[in-house]
Amino acid sequence: MNAIPAVSSDAPERRSEEPEGVPNTWQDRARALVVRFGPAVWCYAVLKLIGFTVFMKLLSFAGDYAKKPARFGGGANTWDVLASWDGWWYQQVAQFGYHPALVPVPGGLPGFTIEQNSAAFFPLYPGLMRLTSDVTGLGLYGAGMLVSVVASLFAAAGIYAVVDRMAGPRAGVIAAGIWAIAPGSGAEWAVYSDSLFVALAAWACYFVMTKQWVTAGVVTLVAGLNRPTAAALIGAVGLAALVELYRRESGVLRPLAAMALAPVGLLGYVAWVGWRTGEWGGYFRLQHDAWLHYFDWGQGTWHSVRGVLLGRNDYPFAFPVPDLLATLIVLSLPVLIVLLLRLRPPLVLTAYTLATIVSVLGSLGIFGNVSRYLLPAFPLFIALAVGMRKLSWPVLAAVLGTGAIASGWYAGYVIFELGVP
Repeated sequence: MNAIPAVSSDAPERRSEEPEGVPNTWQDRARALVVRFGPAVWCYAVLKLIGFTVFMKLLSFAGDYAKKPARFGGGANTWDVLASWDGWWYQQVAQFGYHPALVPVPGGLPGFTIEQNSAAFFPLYPGLMRLTSDVTGLGLYGAGMLVSVVASLFAAAGIYAVVDRMAGPRAGVIAAGIWAIAPGSGAEWAVYSDSLFVALAAWACYFVMTKQWVTAGVVTLVAGLNRPTAAALIGAVGLAALVELYRRESGVLRPLAAMALAPVGLLGYVAWVGWRTGEWGGYFRLQHDAWLHYFDWGQGTWHSVRGVLLGRNDYPFAFPVPDLLATLIVLSLPVLIVLLLRLRPPLVLTAYTLATIVSVLGSLGIFGNVSRYLLPAFPLFIALAVGMRKLSWPVLAAVLGTGAIASGWYAGYVIFELGVP
């Protein structure tokens, strides 16, 4: 079998050809954007809609959601499930704001010694929910769904832009389609912040690849207000900027600006929570003692994988079906990493992907959510997209379409109904 040739952002033949001339009017610019990103966004949207429809049908067929509280995976209607669990917390923040506090729980369950508090959820997504609700008149649920769906389309466009620059437009469209059916992708169209974060992360990586350093720093700053996993993006942007400083290809001020701006959002929010709780490590204590979520150097992942392989449920947050899928994903990661590295991707993509994987596998949490936690690691799909780009469109439609149908179960129903997303 012939080896897949390495692709690089420095190879001009891999890039899409720029249209001749510069659009002069906003209509021309809009038309150019539709021509460039339309195929990838449509591919993503169609596949996502198929998976979403199957997910809703499975919920209706099982009917278990009607027996659960609305806050914990249930509701009066199938779509209410999309606003449960973390979605409930985001609605609380959007409606009532924050009241950070570290309130002890006397005689609580082992490991849960502090009351859960909405300050564990970063402000960008619920803030956009509230703004969208005020502007459109939608309720917070509808506003949250609108933000997530729109953000997912921007994420698909960002993934396309990154992969197009590395391996051409066909691979970019396929990569956007793969993200639509990836394990854990059920959270993309739900009252969750995942789509918004991936949109910001993908575009931040693209701006680094195109040496738009200040823009990359600003986008990373905003991402830091959305999820704590922005730490991986901040580190990747900072490392890429440091290397650029060494090479002196973009001067000094712009890479320095990216390095200075990138961590401001994340550090600012964590510092604010610390100030409001009266304990500078208040955010981390809340995560540790209220949600039992913290970096444990991979011990939780090891115990979970061992438990699944041995058929035991003697580890925290054991959910058999989601955990089995999570184990298969963990076992596939070395292969995906090697295939990605063979393509010699830009430093920012390599650093961001590896840092994301380390943060996910190195932290204690709900193991069955590995699929969702790894959604931001979209560069793992690049090698698959490159390998599939030689397939004809009918074959690609059959492969991705089948994956979309199946994703309604493994990416939606499994994590929302058979586990805790």
